[in-house]
Amino acid sequence: MTQEKKKIALYAGIAFFVVHFFAAARPIPPETILVPRWLASLESGRPVRAGGGAEAGEGGFDRLIPFMLGGRFGYVDAEGRFSVNRVQKDEVYLSENLWAEYEPEPARIEIRTSLDEAALAIEDPRGYPCFLDGRIFLAGAEQNALTEIDPAGNTLWTYEFAAPLTCIDAAAGMVLTGSIDGVVEVLDRAGKRVFFFEPGGSRYAVIAGCAISRDGSRLGIISGIDDQRFLLLERFGGPAGEYKVIYHEFLEDGFRRPVHISFIDEDRWIVFEREGGAGAYELSSRRGTKIALEGEMAAIDRSGGQGLFFALMSRSAERKELVGIRLPGRVIMRAPFTSGGVFLDRTGSRLIAGGGSTLAAFDLEKK
Repeated sequence: MTQEKKKIALYAGIAFFVVHFFAAARPIPPETILVPRWLASLESGRPVRAGGGAEAGEGGFDRLIPFMLGGRFGYVDAEGRFSVNRVQKDEVYLSENLWAEYEPEPARIEIRTSLDEAALAIEDPRGYPCFLDGRIFLAGAEQNALTEIDPAGNTLWTYEFAAPLTCIDAAAGMVLTGSIDGVVEVLDRAGKRVFFFEPGGSRYAVIAGCAISRDGSRLGIISGIDDQRFLLLERFGGPAGEYKVIYHEFLEDGFRRPVHISFIDEDRWIVFEREGGAGAYELSSRRGTKIALEGEMAAIDRSGGQGLFFALMSRSAERKELVGIRLPGRVIMRAPFTSGGVFLDRTGSRLIAGGGSTLAAFDLEKK
């Protein structure tokens, strides 16, 4: 194919995405609009500005956002500039600051930064990388051990679990884990267990999702199958205090797979996936609500600022929908589109969504 034909095909693809995504997603509630800013094909790596504006200049990047979409992975900033944009060949783990691509049974793991600079190489890792809360972890090959590695490659500690891990999160120097046997554990910065909990209450014990608040004072858990439950735990008595259940709710039979759950809006809310849509719980009022949505949750906006929360719902292998929700539970926008893979993230008032091999950026603006 000639360069001219490739260019025509690229712009035709972008035009299709505009019609089926931008055009559908633009108006939201009466007081807010979602304004298109740029489109970027991952193959070209160059953003096309809405309205034909000039491209962002060279220089330092804004906050870099990790993405995986269309058989590629890397980092993009709010202006559509890529610091990393690679074809995915093996397994990949991405965090905000570090990434690694590695074989299914790696003999060596090379860790690089979001600016594509070498950070660390781990020989004979006997596990898989996991980057959380600015820290480097290795999950054991059987998923039943966790090791923390310092920036020089030294082992700080190793903790062994009684069963394979099903979820993990970290914040404020704490590590929260859930395992296939229905056990929740919290480890401190030295790898010492400081909390152990078995939620129970379901026919099958398994932890399907877990999240820890930024200050480490609250835990969100999705537990069990038939019935599945959402539990919120809060720490009493300061940093060394015990976590206690302050709220729980049954969620019908539940999912037999990992479930989305996250603290958002500076920990004012916790949102999670549930059968028939999403759940949202407000920490200040201690009230929960159910948000009816169609399909399964493919991606969520982990920011949740300005009282708005976005989710990408998957109705089938190709039918997707971008949904905007004004918390606690009013659906204010539905934008259907066609795509296999999807991506969603948010930085401040800018929402970045993706489908196929295209990323698109919108700004939330008041009318």
